[in-house]
Amino acid sequence: MNLSILNQEQKNFRDAMSQLAAGVCIITTNGNTGPHGITATSVCSITDTPPTILVCINKKSKVNQIFKNNQNICINILSSKHLDAAKHFAGITKINMEERFLQDEWQKTNKNPPYLKNALVYLKGQINEIKEYGTHSLFFTNINIININNKNDKNDNLVYYDRNFCSTSKILDIK
Repeated sequence: MNLSILNQEQKNFRDAMSQLAAGVCIITTNGNTGPHGITATSVCSITDTPPTILVCINKKSKVNQIFKNNQNICINILSSKHLDAAKHFAGITKINMEERFLQDEWQKTNKNPPYLKNALVYLKGQINEIKEYGTHSLFFTNINIININNKNDKNDNLVYYDRNFCSTSKILDIK
Protein backbone atom coordinates (compact mmCIF):
# COMPACT_ATOMS: atom_id res chain seq x y z
CA MET A 1 0.00 0.00 0.00
CA ASN A 2 1.21 3.50 -0.81
CA LEU A 3 1.93 5.12 2.56
CA SER A 4 1.39 8.59 1.07
CA ILE A 5 -2.38 7.99 0.80
CA LEU A 6 -2.81 7.12 4.48
CA ASN A 7 -4.32 9.69 6.80
CA GLN A 8 -2.30 10.96 9.76
CA GLU A 9 -3.99 8.64 12.27
CA GLN A 10 -3.17 5.61 10.11
CA LYS A 11 0.45 6.77 9.69
CA ASN A 12 0.81 7.32 13.45
CA PHE A 13 -0.66 3.89 14.20
CA ARG A 14 1.68 2.17 11.72
CA ASP A 15 4.68 4.08 13.12
CA ALA A 16 3.70 3.04 16.64
CA MET A 17 3.21 -0.63 15.66
CA SER A 18 6.60 -0.64 13.88
CA GLN A 19 8.11 -0.33 17.36
CA LEU A 20 6.49 -3.59 18.49
CA ALA A 21 8.92 -6.38 17.65
CA ALA A 22 7.10 -9.43 16.30
CA GLY A 23 8.16 -12.95 15.44
CA VAL A 24 8.24 -13.71 11.72
CA CYS A 25 6.32 -16.72 10.42
CA ILE A 26 5.50 -18.18 7.05
CA ILE A 27 1.87 -19.23 7.01
CA THR A 28 1.06 -21.95 4.46
CA THR A 29 -2.03 -23.70 3.15
CA ASN A 30 -2.80 -26.30 0.52
CA GLY A 31 -5.83 -27.39 -1.45
CA ASN A 32 -7.24 -27.54 -4.97
CA THR A 33 -5.10 -24.61 -6.18
CA GLY A 34 -1.89 -26.07 -4.76
CA PRO A 35 0.34 -24.81 -1.96
CA HIS A 36 0.33 -21.12 -1.05
CA GLY A 37 1.97 -19.09 1.67
CA ILE A 38 2.59 -15.66 3.09
CA THR A 39 5.03 -14.07 5.51
CA ALA A 40 3.23 -12.80 8.60
CA THR A 41 3.91 -11.24 11.97
CA SER A 42 0.29 -10.95 13.05
CA VAL A 43 0.18 -14.36 14.73
CA CYS A 44 -0.97 -14.78 18.32
CA SER A 45 -1.63 -17.69 20.66
CA ILE A 46 -5.17 -17.61 22.04
CA THR A 47 -5.41 -20.58 24.40
CA ASP A 48 -3.75 -23.94 25.10
CA THR A 49 -7.07 -25.74 25.70
CA PRO A 50 -7.70 -26.42 22.91
CA PRO A 51 -4.46 -25.16 21.33
CA THR A 52 -5.63 -22.21 19.23
CA ILE A 53 -3.77 -19.56 17.26
CA LEU A 54 -5.02 -16.37 15.65
CA VAL A 55 -3.58 -15.51 12.23
CA CYS A 56 -4.47 -12.18 10.61
CA ILE A 57 -4.24 -11.71 6.82
CA ASN A 58 -5.01 -8.54 4.91
CA LYS A 59 -8.22 -8.85 2.89
CA LYS A 60 -6.38 -7.47 -0.17
CA SER A 61 -3.79 -10.26 -0.07
CA LYS A 62 -3.97 -12.62 -3.04
CA VAL A 63 -3.88 -15.60 -0.67
CA ASN A 64 -6.66 -14.46 1.68
CA GLN A 65 -9.45 -16.23 -0.20
CA ILE A 66 -7.25 -19.29 -0.74
CA PHE A 67 -6.83 -19.71 3.04
CA LYS A 68 -10.60 -19.34 3.44
CA ASN A 69 -11.26 -22.00 0.80
CA ASN A 70 -8.66 -24.50 2.04
CA GLN A 71 -9.48 -24.20 5.78
CA ASN A 72 -6.01 -25.53 6.74
CA ILE A 73 -2.94 -23.69 7.99
CA CYS A 74 0.64 -24.38 8.93
CA ILE A 75 2.46 -21.73 10.97
CA ASN A 76 6.23 -21.97 10.43
CA ILE A 77 8.17 -20.02 13.08
CA LEU A 78 11.44 -18.79 11.56
CA SER A 79 15.01 -18.35 12.71
CA SER A 80 17.35 -15.77 11.22
CA LYS A 81 18.66 -18.36 8.75
CA HIS A 82 15.22 -18.20 7.08
CA LEU A 83 15.57 -14.54 6.10
CA ASP A 84 15.51 -15.30 2.36
CA ALA A 85 12.38 -17.46 2.73
CA ALA A 86 10.68 -14.65 4.68
CA LYS A 87 11.52 -12.23 1.86
CA HIS A 88 10.25 -14.65 -0.81
CA PHE A 89 6.89 -15.18 0.91
CA ALA A 90 6.56 -11.45 1.65
CA GLY A 91 6.78 -10.85 -2.10
CA ILE A 92 9.98 -8.81 -1.77
CA THR A 93 11.91 -11.00 -4.23
CA LYS A 94 9.07 -11.17 -6.79
CA ILE A 95 9.45 -14.92 -7.39
CA ASN A 96 6.20 -16.74 -8.06
CA MET A 97 4.44 -18.97 -5.54
CA GLU A 98 5.57 -22.25 -7.09
CA GLU A 99 9.23 -21.16 -7.05
CA ARG A 100 8.95 -20.10 -3.40
CA PHE A 101 8.30 -23.71 -2.43
CA LEU A 102 11.32 -24.89 -4.44
CA GLN A 103 13.61 -22.88 -2.17
CA ASP A 104 14.66 -24.14 1.27
CA GLU A 105 13.49 -27.45 2.71
CA TRP A 106 9.73 -27.51 2.21
CA GLN A 107 7.89 -30.75 2.90
CA LYS A 108 4.81 -30.96 0.71
CA THR A 109 2.17 -33.65 1.03
CA ASN A 110 -1.06 -34.16 -0.88
CA LYS A 111 -3.59 -31.57 0.39
CA ASN A 112 -1.89 -30.81 3.70
CA PRO A 113 -0.21 -27.42 4.13
CA PRO A 114 3.55 -27.52 3.46
CA TYR A 115 5.91 -27.12 6.37
CA LEU A 116 9.49 -25.93 6.53
CA LYS A 117 11.48 -28.94 7.79
CA ASN A 118 14.04 -26.81 9.60
CA ALA A 119 11.69 -24.17 11.02
CA LEU A 120 12.14 -23.55 14.74
CA VAL A 121 8.57 -24.74 15.20
CA TYR A 122 5.73 -25.62 12.90
CA LEU A 123 2.12 -25.88 13.98
CA LYS A 124 -0.59 -27.35 11.75
CA GLY A 125 -4.29 -26.96 12.19
CA GLN A 126 -7.75 -26.37 10.84
CA ILE A 127 -9.39 -22.98 10.61
CA ASN A 128 -12.23 -23.08 13.11
CA GLU A 129 -13.66 -19.59 12.66
CA ILE A 130 -13.08 -16.53 10.47
CA LYS A 131 -13.94 -12.98 11.51
CA GLU A 132 -13.67 -9.92 9.30
CA TYR A 133 -12.39 -6.81 11.06
CA GLY A 134 -11.29 -3.61 9.36
CA THR A 135 -8.72 -4.40 6.68
CA HIS A 136 -8.03 -7.97 7.83
CA SER A 137 -9.51 -11.45 8.06
CA LEU A 138 -8.91 -13.11 11.44
CA PHE A 139 -8.38 -16.87 11.23
CA PHE A 140 -8.95 -18.72 14.51
CA THR A 141 -7.06 -21.97 14.02
CA ASN A 142 -7.26 -25.11 16.15
CA ILE A 143 -3.80 -26.68 16.25
CA ASN A 144 -3.54 -30.46 15.95
CA ILE A 145 0.19 -30.93 15.12
CA ILE A 146 3.01 -29.24 17.04
CA ASN A 147 6.61 -29.91 16.01
CA ILE A 148 9.52 -28.24 17.82
CA ASN A 149 12.83 -28.38 15.92
CA ASN A 150 16.30 -26.88 16.02
CA LYS A 151 16.66 -26.53 19.75
CA ASN A 152 20.17 -25.18 19.12
CA ASP A 153 18.68 -22.21 17.24
CA LYS A 154 15.97 -21.42 19.77
CA ASN A 155 17.63 -18.14 20.77
CA ASP A 156 17.84 -16.93 17.19
CA ASN A 157 14.30 -16.10 16.13
CA LEU A 158 13.70 -13.91 13.11
CA VAL A 159 11.72 -10.83 14.16
CA TYR A 160 10.38 -7.76 12.42
CA TYR A 161 11.08 -4.44 14.13
CA ASP A 162 11.11 -0.84 12.91
CA ARG A 163 10.26 -2.05 9.39
CA ASN A 164 13.33 -4.32 9.26
CA PHE A 165 14.07 -8.00 9.73
CA CYS A 166 16.19 -8.60 12.84
CA SER A 167 17.58 -11.48 14.88
CA THR A 168 17.14 -12.23 18.58
CA SER A 169 20.61 -13.77 18.73
CA LYS A 170 21.53 -11.47 21.61
CA ILE A 171 19.23 -12.40 24.46
CA LEU A 172 19.57 -10.14 27.47
CA ASP A 173 19.93 -11.71 30.89
CA ILE A 174 16.95 -10.65 33.03
CA LYS A 175 18.25 -12.12 36.29
